[in-house]
Amino acid sequence: MKPIVQISLDVISIPEALSTAEMALRAGVDWLEAGTPLIIAEGMNGVRALRERFPDTPIVADLKTMDGGYLEAELMAQAGATHVVVMARAHVETLKVVVQAGNDLNIEVMGDNLGCPDMVAGAKMLEDVGCDYIIHHVGYDERRGIARRGQRMPSPLDQLREVVQAVSVPVQAVGGLTIEQAVRTPEYGAPLVVLGAPLTIDADAFKTAPGDVEGSLRLICEKVHGYGDVKVGKRRQ
Repeated sequence: MKPIVQISLDVISIPEALSTAEMALRAGVDWLEAGTPLIIAEGMNGVRALRERFPDTPIVADLKTMDGGYLEAELMAQAGATHVVVMARAHVETLKVVVQAGNDLNIEVMGDNLGCPDMVAGAKMLEDVGCDYIIHHVGYDERRGIARRGQRMPSPLDQLREVVQAVSVPVQAVGGLTIEQAVRTPEYGAPLVVLGAPLTIDADAFKTAPGDVEGSLRLICEKVHGYGDVKVGKRRQ
């Protein structure tokens, strides 16, 4: 598949989400993500505002569903989301009903393996239950907590090749990547490049990062889109 650049709008107000999204789309970003902080702060109004402003752009609603899966997926779809996120650590019945909602409502489901004791097995399970994409995710608190203890901060790149080779659906790597690392994830067979904190969003203030973010995004998009077709998952073997 052709690589996709997605910006995670991990901000806490609709006006900032809209202005950041406009800038990102000018730079060549393909997908918008209503980040978890935005959804917590603004609810489905944040998703709805993005859909109203950008009627033709794919929108990922990152609510990180853990229960009440069908209803949450339905609410996100009604607000305009094209993709929803369910957590691997949820009960398998939650995973199943979110996948069912995806089929019923014509939206796609992204399964997130954050917190799985075995990240590769978690990714396999998410594909087996019917998720359309895998989010290979090392969490914000996990990274910062380990770093505070003076240990090496984990990275999704540590097991990205293993995750990609274990599944046949597209994978994205999330969690503390530098710009250089994020841009290289298609080389691992992970064609969905996600840009959020700390790349374009200040990870402490949950605001758009300072500096020429648009210029940086434009260069990133040119690089990522330049990879051409990326063979994903088991198709690489």
